[in-house]
Amino acid sequence: MLPTPEQVKDYIAGGLACQHLEVEGDGQHFFATIVSDAFQGKRLIARHQLVYAALGDRMRAEIHALSMKTLTPDEWKSA
Repeated sequence: MLPTPEQVKDYIAGGLACQHLEVEGDGQHFFATIVSDAFQGKRLIARHQLVYAALGDRMRAEIHALSMKTLTPDEWKSA
């Protein structure tokens, strides 16, 4: 069974404290906008690694592709 955007959102929120989280997708390809204090002072690759860690094995087993925009709360406010 393919995951829904809501399930992917729950997976991310379960492993990463988010101030804002939106997930769109068709069951295989997803796009997420993620705002978290955990991204403060981190480069893009480190931010993505935090999200992948929150998803764990689901990234390989259930989710075919995930594009993401990772922002700190300050970056989100000014976007």
